Amino acid sequence: MKIEQIHHVAYRCKDAKETVNWYVEHLKMDFVLAIAEDRVPSTKAPDPYMHVFLDAGNNNVLAFFELPTQPEMGKDPNTPDWVQHIAFKVKDMETLTQYKEHLEAKGIDVVGVTDHSVFHSIYFFDPNGHRVELAAVDDRESEKIAKLDAVKWEMLEEWSKTKRAPKHAAWLHEAEFSALD
Repeated sequence: MKIEQIHHVAYRCKDAKETVNWYVEHLKMDFVLAIAEDRVPSTKAPDPYMHVFLDAGNNNVLAFFELPTQPEMGKDPNTPDWVQHIAFKVKDMETLTQYKEHLEAKGIDVVGVTDHSVFHSIYFFDPNGHRVELAAVDDRESEKIAKLDAVKWEMLEEWSKTKRAPKHAAWLHEAEFSALD
């Protein structure tokens, strides 16, 4: 028994129509489905909602709920903005650069291109305040990915005991961080 893939990932949104339009316009996703009901099927609670689904490519679905009768949505005040995000893979660096230019031309603040050594990313926020990442994986970095794969369990074990960053993968950003010291 094993999970096949993610069916969909769901987030809350402030306005379903604005959210759908934003993802269609800015990230070129297709709007694939909408479900609206006055009762929650799983709990039977009376709670009207609009549930929208977007095609994030390769059978991945991004969904949102608009919940007009619930208190205004917020963020976890104890979690930094950079932690909770959804990341989408793009074809290559050229596509990543094109997205950066496209988003900035639309007035969206973009952080990056950030070099993670095994991939490059840009970051920005959707109209609901959700952080979004676009990542371009460089196939030439497969050797580095294999090196990380070889130490993942050791790193996890050391982290679980010390809650300090193990040095197994310090080589990823050594040059960048040593320049800051």
